[in-house]
Amino acid sequence: MKKWKKYFSASLLTVVSAATLAACSNKSSSSGTKQTLNWMTKSELQTLDLSKVTDATSLDQINNSMEGLYRLGKNSKVENALATKTEVSKDGKVWHFTLRKNAKWSNGDPVTAKDFVYSWRRTVDPKTASQYAYLFSGVKNADDVVAGKKKVETLGVKADDNQHLTVTLDRRIPYFKLLMGFGVFFPQNEHAVEKYGKNYGTSSKTMVYNGPFVSKGWTGSNLSWKLVKNKDYWDKSKVKLSKINYSVQKTPSTDYNLYQSGKLDVALLAPQATKQLKNQSGYTIRPASSTQYLQLNEKNKLFQNTDFRRALSLSVNRKALTSAVGGANKPVTTFSPNSMTEVNGKDYTELVKTAETDKLMTYNPTLAKSYWKKAQKALGQSKVNFTLLTYDDDDAKKAGEYLQSTIESNLKGVNVRVNSLPKKTALVRGQNGNFDALLMGWQADFTDPISFLDLNTSNASYNWGKWANKEYDKYVAASKTTGNENTRFEDLAKAERVLLTEQGVVPLYQPAEAWMVRPTVKGVVYNGAGANYNFKYAYVEK
Repeated sequence: MKKWKKYFSASLLTVVSAATLAACSNKSSSSGTKQTLNWMTKSELQTLDLSKVTDATSLDQINNSMEGLYRLGKNSKVENALATKTEVSKDGKVWHFTLRKNAKWSNGDPVTAKDFVYSWRRTVDPKTASQYAYLFSGVKNADDVVAGKKKVETLGVKADDNQHLTVTLDRRIPYFKLLMGFGVFFPQNEHAVEKYGKNYGTSSKTMVYNGPFVSKGWTGSNLSWKLVKNKDYWDKSKVKLSKINYSVQKTPSTDYNLYQSGKLDVALLAPQATKQLKNQSGYTIRPASSTQYLQLNEKNKLFQNTDFRRALSLSVNRKALTSAVGGANKPVTTFSPNSMTEVNGKDYTELVKTAETDKLMTYNPTLAKSYWKKAQKALGQSKVNFTLLTYDDDDAKKAGEYLQSTIESNLKGVNVRVNSLPKKTALVRGQNGNFDALLMGWQADFTDPISFLDLNTSNASYNWGKWANKEYDKYVAASKTTGNENTRFEDLAKAERVLLTEQGVVPLYQPAEAWMVRPTVKGVVYNGAGANYNFKYAYVEK
């Protein structure tokens, strides 16, 4: 899903004084009789097709305009949505769901168990090429269906009748309920998919909805659209907002000025503004269960060299990087983010760390040069060039510039060219393997480290760099078969140690953003994993 972020350096001219903020803080675009929010996002909306979604902005739209068996509330707490009753077999492999009868699509069709069957089969069908199909692993026959070895009809999901759905698993999945609250597992309306064909989900008009809101005004490429209250939503009495106006804002100085003038109810803050406004009303930290990292394409012989990958990692001062990025970002020493999963009262990442992994994740120019010399000898080259691909938002471009500078300064003979492209273009290049190194991020789809570690298995759809390690694959696979929770986390930690030791990817920092949120905005549910925002219960205090 999902999921790539940050960087900015604001000029002093755009950072107003606290006194000015106080004078403007009473202005609000949400004033008046209607319950309206003016919201922003940092990147373009890519798709409303949940079988083809890959990014966080699109997931947020799907999460608020669509609905599945469960909805995730505060702290990812599972709440019943379309499911009114859940029964699970003793071995945890068979799940029976009873669906509510009063749910319907915005085209008037009832939402039934058949919509789940259709949706899941469509997503795992190799013809769809969903990059999230791997999340269905563990549902009976899912792996074979995705691999083209079995027909989609053999997938372990069955509509017993319109209101009863049965899911059969190959093995117990500890995080199965969390998965059911993730957009990829929501239902889809077959009539709509067939009606719109290849255009399905590419605009607001070529989609139907069953969630609290419906999308309006997105043409497929524009940078503004609306979420409007769904008059056909089964729980519409709980939805207080009549409209959410969305706009894409790529520059923090611009969005903050719009916030001050009352044209936005939220604003992502630039580093200087973060420091100046941290004591002001509305200042909010949004931590993410996310990691920014370098994906290295092993089609390039340079990145096949483990010593060079280690040299890259050691040449980056992660503390300096996060300081340059600003906000509340934190350097990382693991690939999985901190404060996402607790194991026996301790953070999961504490299971991962060793002296060896910490050494490779700590800035050390001398050791970096040593590994670079080994790589030069193995490669038979004293000078190398590669292109670092980033998104074209201000944050990503600045981060790319910092990485270019620190790598070239510490690894003499390495020339880095930064190429910043629109996010959609960069993602397509990443998916197609058309890159050398890609600055990207991943946000957990659910609060479990497997959401990160699955990415780097040999055949994972998101393993764009094609790093492969049999030992890593073995530990990840073992974590999915054991019934012992402690053993499962030990296997995941062993896998992550392999990844860090080999620097299969180069983790950089964990994003946490500083925002201004209008104090009158209430009831917005934010989660660091999966879809970030749930507006079902949001409202504007009058």
